[in-house]
Amino acid sequence: MPLFEAVRLALAQIRVQKLKSFFTLLGVTIGVMFLIAVVSIVQGMSNYVTNAVAGKFLGVNTATLRSFPNFQTGNVTEAMWRMWMRRPPITIADAYAVRDALPPGAGWAIDDMRWVNAESKYTNGGPQLLAHAATPQLFTIKNLKVTEGRIYNEEEEQLGLPVAVIGVETQQYYFPNVDPIGRDIKIGGLPFRVIGVLDKQGTVFGQPLDRVVYAPFHSAMQRFTGARVNLAGVLVQAPSPAAMDDIQETVTEVMRQRHKLHPSQENDFVVETSASALSAWDKIRGYLVAAGIFLPAIGLVVGGIVIMTIMLVAVAERTREIGIRKSLGARRRDVMAQFLAEATTLSIVGAAIGIGLGFGLSQILSSAFNLPSGVAPWSIVVALALGGGVGIVSGIYPASRASRLDPIVALRSE
Repeated sequence: MPLFEAVRLALAQIRVQKLKSFFTLLGVTIGVMFLIAVVSIVQGMSNYVTNAVAGKFLGVNTATLRSFPNFQTGNVTEAMWRMWMRRPPITIADAYAVRDALPPGAGWAIDDMRWVNAESKYTNGGPQLLAHAATPQLFTIKNLKVTEGRIYNEEEEQLGLPVAVIGVETQQYYFPNVDPIGRDIKIGGLPFRVIGVLDKQGTVFGQPLDRVVYAPFHSAMQRFTGARVNLAGVLVQAPSPAAMDDIQETVTEVMRQRHKLHPSQENDFVVETSASALSAWDKIRGYLVAAGIFLPAIGLVVGGIVIMTIMLVAVAERTREIGIRKSLGARRRDVMAQFLAEATTLSIVGAAIGIGLGFGLSQILSSAFNLPSGVAPWSIVVALALGGGVGIVSGIYPASRASRLDPIVALRSE
């Protein structure tokens, strides 16, 4: 029997026996629905974490030199924390030594930061701001754009002029209903002239990215960030993804020489990339995906048992039909193909419905619990493959039993 004909007969049986078909595909539908929902939530969280870390915190093709990791998603013990605190600081001299060793085309920036109090004459107060003492190339590395005004340039950086670029929340709190460009915002009592307002960045892990103020690294902002004690970060950007490894090796070699480390000694600094920052998350994601596949698989097993049971009942109910088909020349493989196609079609239809319901459930969970969600194309392929596999496995025995019926005995059946 041609495959198309077998599927057509299977769909005809589904239409004729709607209630039985519904209960047959229910187990597969529920299993696939939860598989898709869990994987969609995990994929959404993965996209969120990846974009937040790579796109907003670290930058694309970027490595950051620090004393210790900025992202600690694993188990950080007290001993490990104390060891980090004993590490030598990353100094301004270190930053410039790294810059001088970089190949042509590589990006470089210093970004020192600290939460500070601010004030302006246009408001009675406001929240703390994350103050950045940064070199101008930081805006390029992190792809920060201004909607008003401009960013400061290399000349203003070298002269240490008291100019500032602020975030949109800083504008809302400290310059309500006035244009901030050309006006002063005070940090630690020192005025900085606002020359630009950044495009809206949103939040990452609950931290507002728009409640910020940037000033030239060599300006008075250094006093408030503590740059001369220990730099928060020295950023280097590779001109291409392929050059990332060489950039990391260059930074590592420079710092090991400056810290006079022997070959047997471990690094007393970190060169953090999006891959290293997300390594712990990748393990967690693997466990979540495994759980998201294993738990719904229980539902698929139950669905397979239901399909097998229903198909065995169908064989008993349609014994006379099988006898008629065999007496008219249907071969054993034709009968087997018909019942296998019916079981597989039922299972795939259930999987398709489960995929739609799964995406709907993921959206509901995303809205209810403020969780990100995203479509993982591979999960759709896996769901359909599992659906088809369950149908084939659970339909083999009933189909084989139907194909072995003696046509004469089957025709006597009432």
